[in-house]
Amino acid sequence: MPVAVVIDSTAYLPPELSQAHRLTVIPLTVVLNGAEGLEGVETQPADATLALSARRVTATTSRPAPEQFARTYRQLLDAGADGVVSVHLSAALSGTVEAARLAAADLDGRVEVVDSRSAGMGLGFPAIAAVTAAEAGVDLAGVRDAALAAVARTTVFFYVDTLEFLRRGGRINAAEALFGTALSVKPIMHMPDGAIVLREKVRTASRGVARLVDLAVEAAGGGDVDLGVHHLAAPQRAEALRAALTERLGDRLHDTYVSEAGAVVGAHAGPGLACVVVHRRPEG
Repeated sequence: MPVAVVIDSTAYLPPELSQAHRLTVIPLTVVLNGAEGLEGVETQPADATLALSARRVTATTSRPAPEQFARTYRQLLDAGADGVVSVHLSAALSGTVEAARLAAADLDGRVEVVDSRSAGMGLGFPAIAAVTAAEAGVDLAGVRDAALAAVARTTVFFYVDTLEFLRRGGRINAAEALFGTALSVKPIMHMPDGAIVLREKVRTASRGVARLVDLAVEAAGGGDVDLGVHHLAAPQRAEALRAALTERLGDRLHDTYVSEAGAVVGAHAGPGLACVVVHRRPEG
């Protein structure tokens, strides 16, 4: 049986894609105004949008327990998998990778854990690369290496209406949030080495979308690419991104995945999120 691939719920892959590749998804937990739920199972994007639109809101997230990873890994191995490659949300943002590694440590090298250094399709593209290698019969080390290579070829940019949600969740520091708020700017963020960093500032939402397009085209370089586009309660922004990038990239653009971000990322980014993920295809 091929190597199995495990991801967490922050990949935000279209459901049909996860099902087609038989990816195993482990959900994170989100607590919105005291209501706890498993992302994508008990808590949906609409729940995050509703909660975060309130004047007073508390939103927290938590990683899956190591025992949950261990149980999942054992089930896959007992079912005949040759090994497991587990690809997860950036370690700079969450303890999910740490929990996965704790679980893997007791399984005699049969599980490899990969830090995507990202979220959304920044996690999804490495997972797709891993499962594609697994379906081709590549061994455990090769499947891990395919995921790591895709991590290195993937770039994420995103726009948020306000830095306040990122500040509350501890994903950026208070000084950055205050700077953005004081100037009434719209921030564009990126994720070098897995951490969320302010990339630049624009004055309007429309300019934010336009800059995301420019930055994505720049990240694509001259080669062929795949795209991931995410939003939270902003489908028009997602469609504007998709349409503009389809036109700008032309025949170099292959697969495009558009999906709404879930409650975990939504809790930290807030409604209005627009994100583009560029995956540069390997040459040849």
